[in-house]
Amino acid sequence: MTAYEAVIGLEVHAQLLTSSKLFCPCPTSFGAPPNTHVCPVCLGLPGALPVLNRRAVELATRAALALRLTVHPTSIFARKNYFYPDLPKGYQISQFDRPLATEGSLAFELEGGEVRSVGIQRIHMEEDAGKNIHGQGGDSIVDLNRAGTPLVEIVSAPELRSGAEAAAYLKTLRDLLLFLGVNDGNLEEGSFRCDANVSIRPRGAQRLGTRCEIKNVNSFRFVQKAIEFEILRQEQVLASGGTILQETRGWNERDGRTFSLRSKEEAEDYRYFPDPDLPPLRLEPAAIEAAAASLPELPEPKRERYHRSLGLTPYAAGVLTAHPRTAAFFEEALALFQGDANKVANFLLSEVLAGASFRGIDATFPVSPAQLAGLLRLVEDGAISGKQAKEVYAALQHTDASPAQIVRDKGMEVLRDEASIEALCRRILDANQRQVDAYRAGKTALLGFFVGAVMKETKGSASPALVNAILTRLLTA
Repeated sequence: MTAYEAVIGLEVHAQLLTSSKLFCPCPTSFGAPPNTHVCPVCLGLPGALPVLNRRAVELATRAALALRLTVHPTSIFARKNYFYPDLPKGYQISQFDRPLATEGSLAFELEGGEVRSVGIQRIHMEEDAGKNIHGQGGDSIVDLNRAGTPLVEIVSAPELRSGAEAAAYLKTLRDLLLFLGVNDGNLEEGSFRCDANVSIRPRGAQRLGTRCEIKNVNSFRFVQKAIEFEILRQEQVLASGGTILQETRGWNERDGRTFSLRSKEEAEDYRYFPDPDLPPLRLEPAAIEAAAASLPELPEPKRERYHRSLGLTPYAAGVLTAHPRTAAFFEEALALFQGDANKVANFLLSEVLAGASFRGIDATFPVSPAQLAGLLRLVEDGAISGKQAKEVYAALQHTDASPAQIVRDKGMEVLRDEASIEALCRRILDANQRQVDAYRAGKTALLGFFVGAVMKETKGSASPALVNAILTRLLTA
């Protein structure tokens, strides 16, 4: 333990999951050729007036309510003035002294099981800037497709104390926004990114140290590493008698270190003032109440319900609620199966998720919930064995076939003819008299040997329950 304590606050920029930009109808889809999703409004051309996107306001309100913030009936859009090539208007439309919502909190679990709760100071809406693209030949272009994309900025209180805490906070926040349908969670495309404000102070001190802001880190692992490096760097500066400079720093993932970008601006440097082209945003109390009532079940209460009400292990509940599409798949399959939730969960975890793929909020599964439920119902009804279920599942993947049809086509129906199975069991016992004598002498674990022999002879088609019952009767006769 060092003589210093880290003080960390995070500013998360989450793109709202709308089809159009914040103040114009241009699409927000990712990957289009540069400067093809633009219009006079997002280009900042003279005389072009912004019109607020209602859906963006609804999504921002949902996020604020889920994070227990107070949503204010009136908020103000302001102009944040700065001059970069990717900011076509010369200012960014954001919110400053009267944001959408203030004073909330987020609880999250650390790796060892400890639960922390961190305050959230504010959520405000703003538009994104464009993107500078630097070519290998030294040429650069400015792509303004992202200019005007709707964001919420979620500002935590400076209550985090380590890179690990910051990473856990971010993962929990991203999961919550995914379940709300507010953000697609795609870090690679920049729709969920983070600025980390890091300072250190002597342990026990109340006064905050000079902070450095690490900009636009879009990986949980890199956020943790960048913060850990920055804490160490600041400790070394102070230990050598130096002074921490307030600045904006970048993260070099190749070298594993932060680097200076520019001196850190203060609020007055941006010369905020209310945007004269946008009236105050007013939300009726009834609309806020309706938004609160429409919130879906969030990850933490869903995990608790899966564990307490459905009897799943904490591990299974955690995996099934790690993504909204996984939880939806599980619940649909369970409703169709109408049986033990653990049977659905176990097969989903062991087989289905192994072939699933996730990209942000989107997910693809190798089978449908109806196919999984049908497969488990065949096992439950004794039509196929558990071993056969895996063979049927392999044939089901990426098809529209039903499990019952595959069982019929492969001739895999479970053998339930008691007379035939008993005749086979007698032959197996007659051929293994030494093992029969050992069983009757007390080595009852040999029952598994006999069951295995029968199942091998029938290529797994005999009913395991019936085989067990017949062998036990014959061996104890």
